[in-house]
Amino acid sequence: MSKSLQKEYYQDYKSKLIQEFDLNVMESPCLVKVVINVSSSDLTNSATLDNAFNYLYKITGQKPVITKAKKAISNFKIRQGQTIGCKVTLRRQKMYDFITKFFNVSVPKIRDFRGFSKKSFDKFGNYSLGINDRIFVESSESFGMGITFVTSSHSPQQSLRLLTLLGLPFRK
Repeated sequence: MSKSLQKEYYQDYKSKLIQEFDLNVMESPCLVKVVINVSSSDLTNSATLDNAFNYLYKITGQKPVITKAKKAISNFKIRQGQTIGCKVTLRRQKMYDFITKFFNVSVPKIRDFRGFSKKSFDKFGNYSLGINDRIFVESSESFGMGITFVTSSHSPQQSLRLLTLLGLPFRK
């Protein structure tokens, strides 16, 4: 199923992007990686951390990496080196598997969904979004997560068009 999305990109979408933005073949924007992050102040508890770890493993099919605080922040009661979350970086086939499942199965389950905001692009063309709902079928648990789509594009307009072609629904 995801192989078809990857094939669609290389057969159809890549040429559309090249013509639309007047680029050469090497400049055409593509999806490089997807980073899924779960972090919370409650993850200092080892049982909650294990649940978050297993949750990410179930929905991505890849072992997460435990993240630790780089510096202490007293207002949030975080100490340097304290475990604050876990993350997964998906590339290649697992990335396309995840985004196919996310766009086609999980996003339609979001309550009162009207599309994602177009304002979440950074100046390099990467797109970040946050999810609070329980939208993945694989797990009965729910953790808020941040998902970042990293593209090879250097402009938000090209990245917006790429993600729209791949199937990410944006607000009008």
